[in-house]
Amino acid sequence: MITVTKTVKFDAAHVLTNHRGLCKNLHGHTYRVDVSVAQAEGDDRDMVIDFKDLKRIATETVCDRFDHAFIYNTGSAGECEIAAVVEKNGMRTVALPFRSTAENLARYFYGALKPLIPGLSAVKVWETADSCAEYVE
Repeated sequence: MITVTKTVKFDAAHVLTNHRGLCKNLHGHTYRVDVSVAQAEGDDRDMVIDFKDLKRIATETVCDRFDHAFIYNTGSAGECEIAAVVEKNGMRTVALPFRSTAENLARYFYGALKPLIPGLSAVKVWETADSCAEYVE
């Protein structure tokens, strides 16, 4: 089986409420998102998916919404307060019903991309150059 992967990137800020480490503070990342597509069993074509198409779908679904935004958990009063100030000042936010860990973002992006990409096999979210989470169904 052949798998192809396209990488897209976006910059965003977040906090991890109730975290014991430094990530409880407002901070940002240049997120790297690897979107992998596996060739269907029995498919003998020599191209799994056009990289240009894969990039367009990943960019429209992930980057266009999340780039340069404050990602916040709607279940956290503190994060909602920060988001209200950000929005009041004309800046971008993305409201999610969960903490914005790399693990949760990988699962979320997978769910958003799956209906759009036949053969989607995995989504990996990198917060730093050496730290990532991967969601595989």
